[in-house]
Amino acid sequence: MAFLSKVLAVVPLLLTLTSTVHAQPSPALQKRISAAIKAAANQTQLDYTAFVNPFIGTDNFGDVCPGASVPFGMAKFTTDMTGYAPAGYVTDNTQFVRGLSPLHDSGTGSSLGTYGNFEIMPLMCPHGFDTCTTTLAARQRLRKNNTDDASPGYFALTLNNNIKMEATATRRAGLERFTFPANATSKPYFVLDLANDLPASFAGGELNIDPQKGRITIGGLWGSSFGPSRFNYQAFACYDLLDGGKQKLSEWGVWTGDTVGLDAKGLGLTHLNLTLNLIGGIYQSGALFSYEDQSTPINIRVGVSFRSTDQACANAESEIGTASFEDIQGRAKVLWQEKLSKIEIDVPNTPANVTEMLYSSLYRSSLTPNNATGETQGVFADTTHPYFDSLYCSWDTFRTFYPLMALHSPVEFAQIVDNYIDGWRKNGWMPECRANNLPGWTQGGSSADNIVSHFAMNYHNEASELGIDLNELYAALLADGELNPPEWNIEGRQVNVYKKYGYVPFAVLDVSSTGRQTREGSRTLEYAFEDFGIRQVALLLGKSDDVETYTNRSLFYRNVWDPSVVSDGYKGFSQKRFPNGTFAFTSPVNCSPNDKNDTRSCSLQGNNVNGFYESSSWEYSWFAPHDTAHLIDLMGGNATFVKRLDHFFNAGYYLAGNEPSFQTPIGYHYANHPAKSVDRVREVVFTNFDITPAGLPGNDDQAAMASLLSFHLLGLYPVPSTSQFLVLSPFTPKYTIHNSFLNVSTTVTTVNYSQKSIQKKIPAGVPAYVQSVTINGKASTRCHFDFFDVFRVGGEVVITLTADKTKADDCEGSLPESISTGGFAKAR
Repeated sequence: MAFLSKVLAVVPLLLTLTSTVHAQPSPALQKRISAAIKAAANQTQLDYTAFVNPFIGTDNFGDVCPGASVPFGMAKFTTDMTGYAPAGYVTDNTQFVRGLSPLHDSGTGSSLGTYGNFEIMPLMCPHGFDTCTTTLAARQRLRKNNTDDASPGYFALTLNNNIKMEATATRRAGLERFTFPANATSKPYFVLDLANDLPASFAGGELNIDPQKGRITIGGLWGSSFGPSRFNYQAFACYDLLDGGKQKLSEWGVWTGDTVGLDAKGLGLTHLNLTLNLIGGIYQSGALFSYEDQSTPINIRVGVSFRSTDQACANAESEIGTASFEDIQGRAKVLWQEKLSKIEIDVPNTPANVTEMLYSSLYRSSLTPNNATGETQGVFADTTHPYFDSLYCSWDTFRTFYPLMALHSPVEFAQIVDNYIDGWRKNGWMPECRANNLPGWTQGGSSADNIVSHFAMNYHNEASELGIDLNELYAALLADGELNPPEWNIEGRQVNVYKKYGYVPFAVLDVSSTGRQTREGSRTLEYAFEDFGIRQVALLLGKSDDVETYTNRSLFYRNVWDPSVVSDGYKGFSQKRFPNGTFAFTSPVNCSPNDKNDTRSCSLQGNNVNGFYESSSWEYSWFAPHDTAHLIDLMGGNATFVKRLDHFFNAGYYLAGNEPSFQTPIGYHYANHPAKSVDRVREVVFTNFDITPAGLPGNDDQAAMASLLSFHLLGLYPVPSTSQFLVLSPFTPKYTIHNSFLNVSTTVTTVNYSQKSIQKKIPAGVPAYVQSVTINGKASTRCHFDFFDVFRVGGEVVITLTADKTKADDCEGSLPESISTGGFAKAR
């Protein structure tokens, strides 16, 4: 579910939130995108960046950052807004702009935000230096409606005093451009903030002004947005103000302020060195400077680092140097074009909204995690391995985000896998939710197990070439599966009691480790699937004893199934369980959209006694991706399973924005009713996603929603920790996936495709259901195929559609695999 409920104890469920239509972004943005899609019919070389709408998900608590960035860039330039704005920017035109800053995450839901360090705000101070509005409350202002704009690598916003702010980016640096109105009432002033960040977590820092060099260096300590508050990270920035000598400073100095009267300026002062305000309260500080009168735009070069101010300056010099704003924007666009063109669809014959949704989703799927290689700190300070920050959170991303990356970007996938393994090298366990270079909270356990095992199952032949030692990867998996960390709040799992009881017991005495004693039902289900991931790599490496052990442990999900619980006439649900084996009943409706108690705690709160994380038992009881066949037996067989699945959706228990529900709409495949999956996915997409700023069902969850939607539109769904894909009906007549590392391309052609089927309810008589599937000319089951038969070797996949739903509602071959029916018996 959207991250909001993970950190806001006062808001137990996202369900209480509603969206509002706001007057942003500029209407010209959508006109530009629509025109580009229309023009594609007459072009042979398509500009895929032109189809991207960076503002999808900036409303309705989608928490998307529309700022200037490159793929997996550490720097993301956007404005910081007042109110609830975890990514800095929101569309809500009643919120005020605080400033433009270079560090952000996208699709994460910290209650106060993440990063937002080093805000800069352009000002007009007609009465001089000492009258400038420098504190947050004084300087913030509204923007002009219908003026915000963005494209891959570019961001722009105009304040209501007609000052236009623009930004473009490299991996660790960027250019900011400010255009003051011709009738400006003063020379251009700027306030640069030392202390404020989005979570208000400043723990001390330093700022220095070198007026001769025209450079301001700044750095300090801040707190995590989603982890223990006692941990701090360091961040640094370097602001070059003279644009290679084309601009001239007029005044410079420092300022300090608070909310109860302090508003002090120091003209000519060049140094601030402030520690954490131990008594508490808001204490603000920064630099204030102005330029000689000029009518041309002002360019400021910015470098960021997590190591030092010297490194921040070096990043700006090496990545930008003397390049112009247009040069850097052009370079960013080239990087995005290379990334987006890895999946090429038949744009002229695809509905325009599908094209825009797909490429906007693919864009967001390469925004994070942030590639901070060479910028490490703490125990990673001198690592020789790749380093990625903002792993929000493995529980969100293992299901669709990394399987999508595996299709087209194995090099980056391998780098992130190495990054996970390096967490084990340095800390003893792989990271679960590293945020701001600090440990974050765990949700389901050690979901990194399913990420690295998915890589191993798909790229074991190329692992060594990609820099991954499979034996080392397996050692990291075993650490997560066998070793109890001292505190499983931030890494690993509560393995000791899980192994002892065969489930995570409720109210158990645990004398060897610490963690919040909640979520026992959902943690058992997630632990079991993580064990399946370990089992898969053991199978790959020929470790037969471990295969047996972890196969058995992957079936522990059955141990929290209470067959006596009845809800809405359906029998059998997952429940938390006492150490003595008895179940601790909680209503399956609790924490669902149908829960009438809107004050119930359902997330990481200590008083979450429901037994599940951000979910109801109605929702989590479907979660056994590796053994759905047995789940069907537990629910009473195919007919009852299908009827119950229909009820789950029709009664309103399904949450499109909640990760445990990602595979549920395709659950019909396992009961041999694939046509019903096609119907359900159409309904899911057009009920929950669109091309507006409110076009996501809540938080993007570091592009978990974006990658889920991408798979739906492509007519596929990946089974994590395997090489298996479930096959659906594509929303486009043809697409090609390019894998430059493998040097293969795979084209999927949809025969009998009809745009009339691309809507919430498929009209009668319109072909939309899978009649047959062939892979390089060879017939396949309708319901699934394997990475090694398709995307590993490339070639042609033909999905032929029919309007005969009854005839198509059968896999006509093997069902998708499950452990209990002999599936996943060997590694490909």
